[in-house]
Amino acid sequence: MSNQENDNKQDIEQDIVEESETVEVEAAEEVELDPLEAALEEVASLKDKLLRQHAEMDNVRKRSERQVADAHKYAVEKFATALLDVVDNLERAVETEEGNEKAVREGVALTLDSWYKVADKFELERIDAVGQTFDPHFHEALSKMPSDEPEDTVIAQHVAGYTLNGRLIRPAKVLVSSGSK
Repeated sequence: MSNQENDNKQDIEQDIVEESETVEVEAAEEVELDPLEAALEEVASLKDKLLRQHAEMDNVRKRSERQVADAHKYAVEKFATALLDVVDNLERAVETEEGNEKAVREGVALTLDSWYKVADKFELERIDAVGQTFDPHFHEALSKMPSDEPEDTVIAQHVAGYTLNGRLIRPAKVLVSSGSK
């Protein structure tokens, strides 16, 4: 074999070796890219899930806000509907003929009775304070005056107080005894 053939053969062998090394390096890079691509795909998938969860939470928040707003808006609907009977009775009392005071009194009594039924239905309780010891949590003292009753006893009530489900919504306005003088 000639030198030239020998050199060609060596060049070919060297090219083959270089190509093999290049293929091995490219294969190694592909192996390295595969985990990177997999990680990138996983990141994209997790990002998508996160965005969907945020959207879902935002929808839940908006739905809850809407439900709370509706609950506040229509909270007294049943109570207002129940009061319509009271209004009907008051209108009938106003429409009675002149000189028929007995019918007006009966109408007002019926109206008051229907009011008590509505109040009972919705746990609206009247505070009758006369004869009780003054309690600032349920009574508002308008004044103190001498009386035969013991000191701090409610002797008169100008306006009844009310509680709704046990919570004070209006105190009873009362006169309180300062004791005898």
